[in-house]
Amino acid sequence: MNDRLLRRSVPYLLILPGLAWLTVFYLVPIAGQVKTSLESGTLLTGIAFTWHWVNYLHAVTDYAPIFLRSFGYAAAATVLAIVSGYPLAYFIVFRGGRFKTFLLFPVIVPFLITYMIRTISWEALLSDNGIVLSFLRTLHLVPADAHILGSPIAVIFALAYNFLPFAILPIYVSLEKIEPPVLLAAKDLYAHPPRVFRKVILPLSLPGVFAGSLLTFIPAAGDYVNAMMLGGPRQQMIGNVIRSHYLVVLNYPLASAASIVLMISLLVCVAIYSRLFGTEELTG
Repeated sequence: MNDRLLRRSVPYLLILPGLAWLTVFYLVPIAGQVKTSLESGTLLTGIAFTWHWVNYLHAVTDYAPIFLRSFGYAAAATVLAIVSGYPLAYFIVFRGGRFKTFLLFPVIVPFLITYMIRTISWEALLSDNGIVLSFLRTLHLVPADAHILGSPIAVIFALAYNFLPFAILPIYVSLEKIEPPVLLAAKDLYAHPPRVFRKVILPLSLPGVFAGSLLTFIPAAGDYVNAMMLGGPRQQMIGNVIRSHYLVVLNYPLASAASIVLMISLLVCVAIYSRLFGTEELTG
């Protein structure tokens, strides 16, 4: 009896460290965030817990356009990352041969450079005297007084670049798991390469596309570095608002309320996306 009880309890004992980690570093901070969001006052005037639900009303009504802008930028960056990352993952899997690992290295290299340095590099590239605008002016594709910095284009492209590896790697895994006999069977049935891709490869890789889009959209929606360094006041994202209330205005309750609203909004977006386009196997 004791041996049977021990065997049944082993799986629960194994997950205890993970549950403890999630409790201490995830659930407890969220509970503290919720508590702070229901307080009133600032660090300068004093903060007290008063069940101040008005913080959520202000977070939604005052910053609704910024929330929508953040989700719009994140969605555009996600589409751009998937569209540019899928061909690269496809090439590595089906054309990389024995050099697959080597070809994956440039995808992972950005992780070896700090996020801030990558964004500063984009600031230099997209500046008025940078390589991008100079090249476009040489080809007479843009006027002499054209600007990219301080525009939605700069923010969206930088978001897509910074989170591109999160889009490529899940797609790569899904494509890598496609068995060669499946492709051979499609060819034996006289399917042309475009039809093989449309009917076999693309459907089997959708779990990777699904996972990659979530891994790109979620952090992009809460990002503030790209909008702060590459955008202007009209490109401000909700992450900039939260950062400002935490570090400048020192209005912790409103900052916490905006953070909770952002988290709930992302959960709703993920639920709707999963319902409409999700797959049963997210990891491919």
